[in-house]
Amino acid sequence: MTDGEGILINDEARMTNAEGMTKSEARKPGSANDSFPNEDAEWVIREQPEKNRVYDLEERTVLFGEAVIDFAKIIPQNPITNRLISQLVGAGTSVGANYVEADDAVSKKEFLKCIGTCKKEARESKHFLRMAARAVPELKSDARELWLEARALHLIFAKIWRSGKEK
Repeated sequence: MTDGEGILINDEARMTNAEGMTKSEARKPGSANDSFPNEDAEWVIREQPEKNRVYDLEERTVLFGEAVIDFAKIIPQNPITNRLISQLVGAGTSVGANYVEADDAVSKKEFLKCIGTCKKEARESKHFLRMAARAVPELKSDARELWLEARALHLIFAKIWRSGKEK
């Protein structure tokens, strides 16, 4: 929606740079200077987050599975990597599939079993990402990014599993 002068307006009030908008909010996504966001911005410590984040674990596991598939597509195929690719894709995509199954569980026992499987598959994904990085050293940085996400998912599912076992 625009006003009479062609300026975009919204139901919410928008801040201008003069009012303290950060560079990341003012910059358009995809601009040439996106490679290192806030590299020259002043650091600010806030007591509370600017907005409450919505954590959707199902979506996060789906995005992880998709990222694993995309990574697997760029791994050159040879006798060593073929097995790693299939194992990695299997483990990486089954994290989300098992989480969906856990979400639909009809009992606590079934829920914990599925969450335990999510935990195992995330750990297995870490293993195969490490092996892929060894097999194709030029993909090490890409594998590391995915490894960090697999680690985070493993820690999340381990906590859910432990919390469920305690009760």
